[in-house]
Amino acid sequence: MSQRRPLRRQVSDVPLGRAPFVEPPVTQEDNFLPHLDSWVLDPLEEHEKKSASRILEACPAHRISDGARTFTGDLLGAEVLLVEEGFLVVHASPPLARRVVVAEAGPGSVLLVPSNREHLQALTECWITPLPPARLEDLLAMPGTATALFQGLGNALRLRQDAASHFGSVRHVDRVREKLLQLARQFGRVSPEGIRIEFPLTHDLLAEMVASARETVTRALDELQRSGFLVRDGHSYRLLISPEALNIPG
Repeated sequence: MSQRRPLRRQVSDVPLGRAPFVEPPVTQEDNFLPHLDSWVLDPLEEHEKKSASRILEACPAHRISDGARTFTGDLLGAEVLLVEEGFLVVHASPPLARRVVVAEAGPGSVLLVPSNREHLQALTECWITPLPPARLEDLLAMPGTATALFQGLGNALRLRQDAASHFGSVRHVDRVREKLLQLARQFGRVSPEGIRIEFPLTHDLLAEMVASARETVTRALDELQRSGFLVRDGHSYRLLISPEALNIPG
C-alpha cells in the first residue's frame, strides 16, 4: 500500500455528479501550501528541501470540491499535477463509446493534465498542485525531487498496467474482484474487520472502472457479497480479507 499523507480535514461522502452551479470546480486557496506541505518534500535532504520549497512557492495549490469536475481549461499552463490530499479519478469520454475511468489517484500521485476528452472528478475534497513546464524542469534538475516525481509517475503507470490486465478476465465478476483488490491495495485502510476502500464507490463508478454495464456490476457485487468477499461499508466497501492477501503490512 502506498504511503499517504493524512487528510487535513474530515471529508464527506457526496454522490458523484456535476459541480454545483454556484461553485466553480477548481478554486485557488492558501489553506494548503505546497512549499511547506507537499509530499514531494518528505524524502528530501535539508539542503534540497529548501531549494524545492522555493520552487513550489511559485506553484499555488488548487482545491477541487468533492464531487466536482475539472477540465483541461481549468488547468491552463500546467504540465503535470501533484495530488496532495484526497482521492480523484480521470474520466475519458471517447466518441461513440461509453465513459470510462482511465486512472485513479490519491496522495502521492503524479498525473498528466487531462486531455480534451478527459476530466478529473474528485471523490472527496482534493488538493492538487499544478506544475508548469518551467517549474517541473527545475524540480527534475534536483536528484531527490526527480526521484520522487519518477516514483509517483511509476506508481501511476503500474496502476494503469494492472488495470488493463483485468480486461483479460472473461467473467465480469472476476474483473470486479480484481479491481476491488487493486483499489484496496493502493487506497485501502487496514482494520480488524478487513480492508476498507477509502473513498465513495458507487456501482456506476465501479462500472466505469471495469468497462461494464452498471447492472452487470451490481450482479457481480451481489455475488461477491454472498461469497463473503466484501460487505457494504457506508458509501464504500470493506473487503473481508487479511493484509497478507494483498502483501501489505497490517
